[in-house]
Parts: sequence; C-alpha cells; structure tokens
Amino acid sequence: MKQRLAWLAFALVASLSAHAFAQESPVGTWRTIDDNTGRERSTVKIEQDGAVLSGHVVSVLDPNDAAKVCSKCSDDRKGKPLIGLEIIRSMRQNGREWDGGRVLDPETGSIYQGEMHTEDGGKKLVLRGYIGISLFGRSQTWLRAAP
Repeated sequence: MKQRLAWLAFALVASLSAHAFAQESPVGTWRTIDDNTGRERSTVKIEQDGAVLSGHVVSVLDPNDAAKVCSKCSDDRKGKPLIGLEIIRSMRQNGREWDGGRVLDPETGSIYQGEMHTEDGGKKLVLRGYIGISLFGRSQTWLRAAP
C-alpha cells in the first residue's frame, strides 16, 4: 500500500511538472509588440522540430506591411515576403532558456545571436538579440496569443 501511494504521488508530481513546463515552452503563437509605439505589430508562430525552435511571421496588423519583403536581408531571406519569413532560427534549449540561435530584424536585415525565455507562467516571451555578448543587445517582450 505504501509503495502504491508513493508511486501515485510521484506520478502526480511528474504530471504537474510536465504540464507546468509545457505551459512555459516558447512553442506557440506570440503577439509581437513594437519597441517605439508599444502597440501590437505582428504574430509569430514558434515551432519545434526535434531539439530546435524556429519562428515565422504569420500575420501583421498594418495592411501596408503585408506586402513588404525583406529587402535589407543579406542571406537566403532576401526578397522574401514578410508573411512567412523565418525570423528565429536554431534555438536550442539550455535549462529554462533557449539560446544558440539567430534572430532576424526584418526592418534592418540585421541578424543577431539570440536567446529567449518565458515569464509569467508562459504568458510572456522575452526575446533578446545581441552581438558578441548578451550585455550588448536589446530585448523584446511578446505576449502569448489566445489559442
């Protein structure tokens, strides 16, 4: 009986931990916020393929932005439409963070080293792009889109 109760308690804790971790995963759809205006700008979907995360723009709020392409990009994304553009590449889990990937700023075409983590129980995503060391960069906080 004691062994059965111990196993049940372990299973319950493991299940709750897995649920909490799933809620804190960056995988999902996020509303991006403009640094200058504080307004929602686009929606980005982050997906997992094996151990790697990537993120694509799925929609923009300003209809004028919908027809834009990444004209300032210098890699394989040059001239690609903003909608569908991969702006997060190759992020790998490192504890409770994801890092080691690259982040594209489609307005400037600049590519930065990237890291990200969730906050507020998975409701917010803090994405940081930097050159060299994380100290020299900037962060954006995105909000999880409603399912």
